Amino acid sequence: MPRALITGGNRGIGYAMAQGLLVRGCDVVIGARDAQAGAKAATELGCDWVHLDLEDAASFAPAIEAAGGVDILINNAGILIEDSMVRHPEGLRRSMQVMFHAPFELILLCLPHMEQAGQGRIINVSSGWGAYDEGMEGPGGYGVAKAALNALSFALPRDLPPGVTVNAMCPGWVHTRMGGAAAPGTPEQGADTGIWLALDAPADVTGKFFRNRREKAW
Repeated sequence: MPRALITGGNRGIGYAMAQGLLVRGCDVVIGARDAQAGAKAATELGCDWVHLDLEDAASFAPAIEAAGGVDILINNAGILIEDSMVRHPEGLRRSMQVMFHAPFELILLCLPHMEQAGQGRIINVSSGWGAYDEGMEGPGGYGVAKAALNALSFALPRDLPPGVTVNAMCPGWVHTRMGGAAAPGTPEQGADTGIWLALDAPADVTGKFFRNRREKAW
């Protein structure tokens, strides 16, 4: 039974991913910044949770240790700060921390177990807003941070142990707190590609970017 850790798993797409993986028989741990929200979601889902604040690096190692050996890491948590990067540069710094630096640090912490097991899957939840192919239209620091996450997903396979894969995915425009009420997609639809990458994608697929289970341009 593979063990999956999903950051930001207490709501939205992360919550839907947790549901989908649990149905498929995975042992799921959700990471949450807010203890009350994490405990509530874990009770609803019937899974474990760990305190994980992506803006607090001191929380990373204890969370990974509490989660146990992680076979599937889904870097899902994100923030959307639309302020000007010039007038409000702290927004870019926070975006990079949550959506680039923290995912990389969590990957490093999970790799020893994955290397020992000879397998592991890393899924980075990105966005078309961070894709050069789509004009990097993300506002503020969002698109820049997602573009950096995409670059990491593309380049990291050259340094990963055998059997460990990493891929990025775009969930599309989904009706969540971040996506807003006008979004046409459901969290379950947004989660589908991540679940597929975690469990069903061919074992040699790595360093790619997907939307709706189809490879897309960076």
